[in-house]
Parts: sequence; C-alpha cells; structure tokens
Amino acid sequence: MSRHHTTRKPELEHELMRDPRLGFEPAGGSSVRCLQHGVPWPFDCWHYHDEYELQIINCSSGDAYVGNHIGRFEPGYVALVGGRLPHTWISDGVPPEGIADRSMVIHFRDEPLRKGVGLFPELEAVLPMLERAKLGVEFFGMGERVRERFARVQAQEGLARLSEFIGLLHELANWEDYRQISSAAGPLGEDPSANSRMRRVLDYLDQHLTEDLSLPAVCAVANMAESSFSRYFHKHMGSTFTDFVTRLRISKACEMLQVSDRLVSDICYEVGFSNLANFNRRFLQLKGMTPSAYRQQAQDRFGLRTAQNTPVAAAAA
Repeated sequence: MSRHHTTRKPELEHELMRDPRLGFEPAGGSSVRCLQHGVPWPFDCWHYHDEYELQIINCSSGDAYVGNHIGRFEPGYVALVGGRLPHTWISDGVPPEGIADRSMVIHFRDEPLRKGVGLFPELEAVLPMLERAKLGVEFFGMGERVRERFARVQAQEGLARLSEFIGLLHELANWEDYRQISSAAGPLGEDPSANSRMRRVLDYLDQHLTEDLSLPAVCAVANMAESSFSRYFHKHMGSTFTDFVTRLRISKACEMLQVSDRLVSDICYEVGFSNLANFNRRFLQLKGMTPSAYRQQAQDRFGLRTAQNTPVAAAAA
C-alpha cells in the first residue's frame, strides 16, 4: 500500500463515515448511490463495505488490491467488487495539489436485485455477473461506455435513475471481455483493530519491497509472534506471507515491463529478487508467460509505452 496515505483508515466503511462533504449521496434517497472523488481520499485504504462497488478510474494509474489480487489500474479501468470483499485503489505519483476527479463510483446492494427477480424475471440475466463480482470482475474496453452511463445514472432520480442503472447492469452482464480479479474473498467482519495491524504490515512491505524482507522484521511491525503472524496473514490475505510478497514483486515487475524498455535482469533485481532464474520461473508460474512475452502483450493491448521509449527510437535519435 502507499506510504503517502497517512490519514485514519478504517477497515469497515460504515454508513456513519460517509460524510456528504466527501461526495457521498445521503442514505435512503436511492437504492443506487453515486460518488465522484479524487485523491488524496480518506477511504483509499484496505477496506470493505456491504454494498457492491462499481469503480471507474478517470485519471491516474496505480496499484489495485482486491481480495488476494494485486494488479495495476490505468485510466479507463472498470471493476465491479462484491459486498464485503476487501479492496483499495492506490494512485501513483499524486501531485501536491491532488487529483480532483480520479474515480466514479456506484454503490448498490445485492438483496433488492435478487428480490426483484421474483417480480421482474428479466433481472435474472445479471445474477451470474453478480456471483462473479463476489471475487471482483475487471472489464476491458468499457471505460468510455461506463463513464457515459455513470453520468446518466447520476443525473437522474427515482425511477429514471433505476432505469438507467438497470441498463448499465445489462451492458456489463453482456460484456464478454472481462476477467475474475481475486481467487479468494478475503477477511469478513474481523475485529476492526486487525485493520491497523494489517495496514502497518502492507505499508512496511510497500516501503521495503526491494530489500531482503525478513519475517522477524515484519512480525515486529505487526507486534506478533512468527507462528501467530503466519496464521493471521494467511487468514487475512488468502496466501502465505512469502507467496504474497512474491506476487507483489511480480506485480511491480509487470508495471515496469509495461512502461519501460529496461532489461529484464535489471527489473528482476530492482523489485527484490536476487536470482534471475527464480524470477523468470515465478513470473511464468503467476502470469503464464515469460517477462518478455508479457511486455509485448501489454504493448499490443494497452500501448503503454511510447515510441520514444523503444530501442529503435532511441537509436534513431
């Protein structure tokens, strides 16, 4: 998680914390609530809530944490996250003045839609997507469509808003280019004090990722014995500490492969691996391809590198 976020970060985004001055719509006015916010943002932390969340990123890039997933987001990123699935989106390189309009968010509850199926059987078409969203779903190529839909939902009230929202759900449910985000739901309803401990651990990992991380040092940050910490970490993050650190380092490597032409060996050591063969082996296990193949795929799909960054352009210059 980002070391730059130092405001209080509650784990449960309780209704009492949703201050209208932060952009939250009042509770009770609609079953579909819209929110727009920038960064810094008090709820950019490892948290959960009872509602589904549709997250649309307008600007900035950074790290996406959903359940046990660690990945990247860019402008146009669209994700649907189920209720009580822990998540956060942390932007990189936020300027001192902040970013005014990073996110467009819609919150809605599961129960009204499922009850509505009994009255309106057409709604049943969205249920498979809602089931997938319990572990998070990322949609590709929908950024502009969903932004337009969001604007129409936000502009309406009452039945007109609900109609626009159902149209949005219909489009999401029929979109074929998506992927499941997490493979585990993560912590549900644990002691709120656990969040501050996990937050300290994740902040420490963010700050020391490229170093030789020792379990005793991390246990000291969590103020726990090693045996207890291992069980605690697995419960909260859905994986062992070692596997989580490996995934985090591979995620950082993916970011660097996307936006630069640096040697794979350089990236390997910079993200904290001490052995290139081990880096290549773990990358293949987690991503299903070599680092070089991943770099090419990222360029082909997202076009994240500019011509000025390529070896050919540099040689021509």
